[in-house]
Amino acid sequence: MRVDGEALLLSLLNSTPVVAGRPTDELGDDGRAGPWFAANGVPDGDADRREVRRARDLLQAVVRGAEPPSALGPVLAGVVSRASVDDSGVTWEVDADGARGAVVAAVLAWDAVRRGRPGRLRACANDECARFLLDRSKSNNARWCSMAACGNKLKARRHYRRVREGAGEGSTGDGSAGAAG
Repeated sequence: MRVDGEALLLSLLNSTPVVAGRPTDELGDDGRAGPWFAANGVPDGDADRREVRRARDLLQAVVRGAEPPSALGPVLAGVVSRASVDDSGVTWEVDADGARGAVVAAVLAWDAVRRGRPGRLRACANDECARFLLDRSKSNNARWCSMAACGNKLKARRHYRRVREGAGEGSTGDGSAGAAG
C-alpha cells in the first residue's frame, strides 16, 4: 500500500483538535484511536499507538517552532532505505512497515514540504484552534485550517469588535449622537 505522506502528515498533526472549546486527542484513548488508525491504514496496537503519539507530539512541536528539527532524530533512529534503479530513475524505499512505516512516511512528508515549499506547513492562526494547514495557495497567505471553522469566526469577531469600538467613539452614552458642533 502506497501512503500519501502529506495526507497522513496533516491527519497526524490534526489529531488533537479543539472541539467545543475543549482540547481533544483522537489518539488518546482506545475509544477514539481505533477510527483514526483505521482511516489512515495504520496498524493499531498498544506499541503502535505509543509510537504514533510520540511522533505526532514531536512533529507538532517542530512545526510550531517549539523544538528544532533535530528533535525528530529518535523517531527515525534505525530507519534504513534502499535504492532501486529502473528506466524511470532512482527510487528509494524505506525499510519500515506498520506504524513505524506510517511514522517515517509522515516525517519524510514533513521534510519534503519543509524543503520544497518552505513556510507552507503551519499552525492555524486561530489561537483557539490546535490544527495545522498546508497552504497550497499561489500567494501563500492562507491563515486558517478552514475558512468555515476558523476564518469566518475570526473575521466576524474582528468585524464585531470594530463596529462596537466605532459605535463608542461618537456616542454620548445616552443613545443619541454626539454634538454636531
